[in-house]
Amino acid sequence: MILIVIAQFLGTSLWFAGNAVAPEISQILNEPEILATITSVVQFGFILGTLVFAFFSVPDRFSPSKIFLVSSILAASVNLLIVVLPMQLSVVLVCRFLVGFFLAGIYPIGMKIAADYYQKGLGAALGFLVGALVLGTAFPHLLKGLDLDFSWQIVIWVTSGLALLGGVIVGLFVPDGPFHKINSKFDFRLLTKLSRISPLKSAASGYFGHMWELYTFWAFVPVLIVFFQGNEAMEASDSLLTFFVIAIGAYSCAIGGVIAKRQGSSKVAQVALIGSGLCCVLVLVASGLPSWVWISLLLIWGMFITADSPQFSTLVAQSVPAEYRGTALTLVNSMGFALSIVSIQFAQFLLEWIRIDRVLAMLFIGPLLGLMLFRFYKHQ
Repeated sequence: MILIVIAQFLGTSLWFAGNAVAPEISQILNEPEILATITSVVQFGFILGTLVFAFFSVPDRFSPSKIFLVSSILAASVNLLIVVLPMQLSVVLVCRFLVGFFLAGIYPIGMKIAADYYQKGLGAALGFLVGALVLGTAFPHLLKGLDLDFSWQIVIWVTSGLALLGGVIVGLFVPDGPFHKINSKFDFRLLTKLSRISPLKSAASGYFGHMWELYTFWAFVPVLIVFFQGNEAMEASDSLLTFFVIAIGAYSCAIGGVIAKRQGSSKVAQVALIGSGLCCVLVLVASGLPSWVWISLLLIWGMFITADSPQFSTLVAQSVPAEYRGTALTLVNSMGFALSIVSIQFAQFLLEWIRIDRVLAMLFIGPLLGLMLFRFYKHQ
């Protein structure tokens, strides 16, 4: 399991590499306000990739370890093209889109590999695995926050190298799990069949509420920190704080997984969803308070906002037969990330008229609806 976790961290470090260097790219291209666009194209790529993988049942028809290896190589390669090709906005966006596409063969496939190793204790296993994703997501902000006086290209080179290493680890040292079942047939009706499973719809509904909030919070937490600090531009210390706010979610994913072994994934997921929804509301009163107050709030929010993700994924994996598990995980990921794009773009739109703290407070709609629908389908 430790090798899967390490590889997941290394591979998903690509996810927010573009966000970490967005200010520098924006300055070079003289293109202001590209943060939401860079974030969204990665999400679009991931959505298309997961849709393709789900439609053709790729995770269930082929070796997940080999898919992870090939996807890591391709994702690392297209990420590097940003520094190799002439600097143009179209080039950056296409490269980041392709990174998102190939991440579809890393994140959900990593969960599929873990599910093939653990029939019992899957919530704990996915807690550590998603925690690795969270840490990988935060890592580019750490590189930037350390203020080591290296160029933005170094962030791209380092994250690409890490992703490549992660793919090699899985490809060479992590064979397919003992509970892996190959579904060799391609079934056009599979997605329709999955849509009729109530436990799957329940878990997916909670996951969608979580996704409405998560990536918008991650994308705009640097902006929120600058606002709370009262600065004109982002400083190295702000990037470092951003790292801690995101990275602390790795800890909560792991702890939530351990608790889920005793209390069940459903309870952990619901508590985390309620907690993150409350943080959305509390951010409205944080402006102007001492820095330790709003920093504490952001750290607590960073913990709650991620702790439900591995538990909802566990419920998804447990709601379907083993031979459909990879397709179900990939499909739910695809739909959740599609929702995250709507949320990110809506937040960017609202920022034209509304302060960032008030914009992010509106994210509470996601946890609220997610919790209601999760309980509705659960009791059908």
